[in-house]
Amino acid sequence: MKIAPSILSADFARLKEQVSLVEQGGADWIHIDVMDGHFVPNLTFGYNVVEAIRPHTSLPLDCHLMIENPENFIEDFAKAGADYISIHFESTNHIHGALQLIRKNGVKAGIVINPGTSIEMIKPVLHMVDLVLVMTVNPGFGGQSFLNETVAKISELYQLIQKHHYEYIIEVDGGIVPETAKICKEAGAEVFVAGSYIYGSENPHEQITNLKHAVN
Repeated sequence: MKIAPSILSADFARLKEQVSLVEQGGADWIHIDVMDGHFVPNLTFGYNVVEAIRPHTSLPLDCHLMIENPENFIEDFAKAGADYISIHFESTNHIHGALQLIRKNGVKAGIVINPGTSIEMIKPVLHMVDLVLVMTVNPGFGGQSFLNETVAKISELYQLIQKHHYEYIIEVDGGIVPETAKICKEAGAEVFVAGSYIYGSENPHEQITNLKHAVN
């Protein structure tokens, strides 16, 4: 079980310090939410932030691209130091080719589905991915409430692993606190993204510990 703090909720003016803070506090991955203002209504940062963070942490950098036509930027994020690049099924007409491109660049490939997208839509590419990210809120902004109806998707994805011996891990993102993390873990999730719960606290280390206790 892995905890991946999202720097979307960090203090951008002290990003190096904020990454070190959660690394020392027991984080397993660093989650980087990339938004283009088109695919989602928010605008964040690009591959240059990944490049800036990379020398200052040994943790895997988990890049979640909430952008249109992500295939145009995959090589840049790979060169910047991403360990995982996850792209939305809904963001491109060429999902198969985009996932191939991620792997061609030596990075682990992830596919993301929004709350309104069914597992059926991504079945043709599940054999290609290392990670499936289930959005447990609608993407675009931090601090949203967990959508309980998304738990069934986690269970379905876990059942498909058992049935077809797929090798992907299941990640969840949105409204993750100890209570919801425990629900997701029981459904089959292995990686838990938390932003405001960790960085919105005066003691991020304690929050990471609380999440680890909940899922272990």
